[in-house]
Amino acid sequence: MRFKLFSIAAGALAMLLAAGAAQADGYPSRSVRIVVPYATGGGSDILARQIGAGLQHLWGQSVLVENRAGASGNIGSAEVVRAPADGYTLLLQNSTMVTNLGLTGKLPYDAEKDLTPIMLLGVTPIALVAHPSLNAGSVRELVAVGKAKPDALSYGSCGIGTPQHFVMELVKQQAGVAATHAGYKGCAPAVTDVLGGQIPLAVVSANLVVPYARTGRLRVIGISTAHRYGLLPDAATFEEQGLKPFDFSIWYALMGPRNLPPAVVAKVVADVSAILAQPAVVANLSSAGVEPYKGTGEELARLIKADTRRYTELARSANIKAE
Repeated sequence: MRFKLFSIAAGALAMLLAAGAAQADGYPSRSVRIVVPYATGGGSDILARQIGAGLQHLWGQSVLVENRAGASGNIGSAEVVRAPADGYTLLLQNSTMVTNLGLTGKLPYDAEKDLTPIMLLGVTPIALVAHPSLNAGSVRELVAVGKAKPDALSYGSCGIGTPQHFVMELVKQQAGVAATHAGYKGCAPAVTDVLGGQIPLAVVSANLVVPYARTGRLRVIGISTAHRYGLLPDAATFEEQGLKPFDFSIWYALMGPRNLPPAVVAKVVADVSAILAQPAVVANLSSAGVEPYKGTGEELARLIKADTRRYTELARSANIKAE
């Protein structure tokens, strides 16, 4: 009896695998949509449109980018979770998903179980910058200013619980510097206020400060990734300045509903990888602040797990709470 049950189960599994392979053979046979759970104009949206245009050319099928913003990316993500697992609805998520999870301890879906991790696409470093009047262009100088003027430092971020906010709280913990947080609604207002001297520090997506750092209107104190940022090669990383381990970025990833057929995943990975290798695509993304990074679905799954743990621990130790 036990053998018979095993045979039935094995037969059912074989049929499912065969059906998935057959389904993938003609994929895609109709239009595909890429859901971006954020507003237009950000890194996720730019990446989705660049990839979508490339896939449309390769596949000869329409690839539609749909922005489903709201609830810090949860509305669009939940929509993909509910979609059929056939490869015709994909999700372009970013690390905001795991900062939300680290901050609140829950999402309206299970990030590890309800989505298929397809691949990593790219990263955007985070930069801590200062107004020139602060006389701080490094972590050591920032610590010195903090000691000379206790309780005088404040910094702007892109919002409470954003990756940028978490990065600065880690800098504060590791460097031993005190600074009061001012959460803005987006990175751009924080950049504007530090440029105008209304606030001495800001921690934002690095690409937003490139022109101001190059002209001296802002001083870069540190870059959040383990390696230097290509658009600001003279700016030292936090790791180079003794804060270790320190490797945080805004990452972008392609995902799908749970149980996406492996053959579909393999085709998407192969074709998107080819697009990300094109020099024109690399240049376009670089100008938008996104450094292409091709990582496997397995790497993405490990990153989601590791970042969820890191952000959860940091939210607790820095007492970061949702608005």
